[in-house]
Amino acid sequence: MNMKPIVSDKTEFPEDLAKLIYVSVELSQSNWLVTSFIPCVDTKMARKGLPAGEIGRLLSLLAELRLKAKSRTGDLLPIVLIQEAGLDGFWVHRVLADEGLESHVVDATSIAVPRKARRAKTDRIDGEILIRALMAFKRGEPRACAMVRVPSHAEEDRRRLLRERKALVVERLAHANRIEGLLFAQGISDYRPLNRDRRLRLEDLRTGDGHALPPFLKAQISRELDRLELVIEQIRAIEAERDELLASERKEASSAIAMLENVRGIGPEFASMLWVEGFYRHFDNRRQIAAYAGLAPTPWQSGSVDRDQGVSKAGNPRLRTTMIQVAWLWVRHQPDSALTGWFRQRAASSGVAQRKKVVVALARKLLVALWKYVTSGIVIEGARLKNA
Repeated sequence: MNMKPIVSDKTEFPEDLAKLIYVSVELSQSNWLVTSFIPCVDTKMARKGLPAGEIGRLLSLLAELRLKAKSRTGDLLPIVLIQEAGLDGFWVHRVLADEGLESHVVDATSIAVPRKARRAKTDRIDGEILIRALMAFKRGEPRACAMVRVPSHAEEDRRRLLRERKALVVERLAHANRIEGLLFAQGISDYRPLNRDRRLRLEDLRTGDGHALPPFLKAQISRELDRLELVIEQIRAIEAERDELLASERKEASSAIAMLENVRGIGPEFASMLWVEGFYRHFDNRRQIAAYAGLAPTPWQSGSVDRDQGVSKAGNPRLRTTMIQVAWLWVRHQPDSALTGWFRQRAASSGVAQRKKVVVALARKLLVALWKYVTSGIVIEGARLKNA
């Protein structure tokens, strides 16, 4: 049965794309709002609310949509789904993909929205916007939206070690700062909680006016040390697991991690972070890798106005932070490289603020250079290797 494609805005719609069922799932902690649109059947979008987490009812609703479309067209139309990347992660997408459905996860910030000072926002409006973005994406419109590359279970799980370690390092610093702050208020400024003799030194501490530590303060600091030592022990356990993982990844990842570790200034932590957060993916060119890290420049050009707004910061924040740290270490450990020479030339006549901007530019250049080194074996000009 051939039916003329129907769309609500009276525009032309490709015949093959009209015979699809477009579905968006607006996820939240309390309920899911499912918005559907069948161009060759309906002129309006339909909506259905479901309790959050009821994946079985979602699959049943999708089956009902296919039966409805079949009763009107005589064909069993395929379903295309879209959802935003958010708190629910990727488990819903994986269930839909396992059922043989075409599912997409979209970066919500990549979808164009009205630029009014106070625009309306509801789950209903968001569901319709997702449907329109999905149809534009299927039509092949450039930059209609950016779909997220969903990692596999193994890729997602590999990141947990390094991300947990980073969180624990921040927690370790917080405990140490809290202890130092409590003691500084008593006139003690030479106590270091991260030293191994922290317990012994605590017993001998005297306040600035020559008294022993008050009992409640001493008990509080002792409990803080308990938490600090637990965090330190967990960091050691994670680092042992990380080293074990790196040993296996060196074989599975075509020695990419070993190549990174062989560069002076890059240790196991940075090598593993660069691999699991960025270099495990495929990039077509240097612009893609720079944009993924949020280190791509953001131009602002309108008429006679043409300036640079700095980096976009729209990519992976962990990879971006790591690259800026690696850039500072690169200047110290790779003094003869071409990138270090470029940095020194630019930063020679710059102040502190401008120097920080230049090191961000160095991080972008270094990221591209390391990507070429890992993927193509191109050694950075003037760089020193550990086994050279």
